[in-house]
Amino acid sequence: MDLDSIECVSSSDGMDEDEIQHHSLHPHHHSEFSSSKPRNGGANNNNNNNVMGAATAIIPPATSVHELLECPVCTNSMYPPIHQCHNGHTLCSTCKTRVHNRCPTCRQELGDIRCLALEKVAESLELPCKYYSLGCPEIFPYYSKLKHETVCNFRPYNCPYAGSECSVVGDIPFLVAHLRDDHKVDMHTGCTFNHRYVKSNPREVENATWMLTVFHCFGQYFCLHFEAFQLGMAPVYMAFLRFMGDENEARNYSYSLEVGANGRKLIWEGTPRSIRDSHRKVRDSHDGLIIQRNMALFFSGGDRKELKLRVTGRIWKEQQNPDAGVCIPNLCS
Repeated sequence: MDLDSIECVSSSDGMDEDEIQHHSLHPHHHSEFSSSKPRNGGANNNNNNNVMGAATAIIPPATSVHELLECPVCTNSMYPPIHQCHNGHTLCSTCKTRVHNRCPTCRQELGDIRCLALEKVAESLELPCKYYSLGCPEIFPYYSKLKHETVCNFRPYNCPYAGSECSVVGDIPFLVAHLRDDHKVDMHTGCTFNHRYVKSNPREVENATWMLTVFHCFGQYFCLHFEAFQLGMAPVYMAFLRFMGDENEARNYSYSLEVGANGRKLIWEGTPRSIRDSHRKVRDSHDGLIIQRNMALFFSGGDRKELKLRVTGRIWKEQQNPDAGVCIPNLCS
């Protein structure tokens, strides 16, 4: 599908549709960033620094013991079995198969010698999570550390931009700036929105035709996706919301989407998915507002030769009522 032929018109928080400026969609492709170091995050950085200090007081990650357990090939921490050559140089079991049985340090032939002493040292260590600088305060036995880091809530997020295979990672403030500056994503403040999507030839539907808008409300960021793709043999349009944070936080919010015309309308209501779940995973689970092409053309009116969809919606935060024990919506003004 020719993305330049799609027009996205947006408004938020009470703006009249007549006040909306027209924008044409242009895809942006970017190379991988060499660093995922987050930018300054205000008060959050102060908290992270405090946590970092507490963690390093127990065992600094740059100690000689820590360096001793670093594989010289992949630089990851070594876990049993830890191998060594006849001269005592060590490497991890994964890299042993990659160096064609030659020690990467002295080039001598590797046998099947295990470094049992280093494995015993590893068993006795407790180390901070490698995301300690991002705020994780946890300390783990050496063998439990790797498992924790795969699910750590402080681990960096992948860029939520769909369609460009962007490999940038970072914390939320860093990714928001990245989406704005590098992908040129539209940014809006407020918890209500009013989008109008226009497509000159709605019969040309291909996979990975997408648009992204970021909303800031309740002190959080949300990604609104809208795209056209083939669902089996049928072309469909889909809109859904993702939360820029972890799944547990995402459950505190709800959203609704509505599309309609000519006396008919479709309404979707749900919980935003975390950007921990990939864009494709959310799309393929059909967790959002799905509009069949025939219905989309009916909503568009006219001679059915041009797609004109007006999608409205809102985001709200669920608040626990301590007296009744139920959640009540907290709508932004």
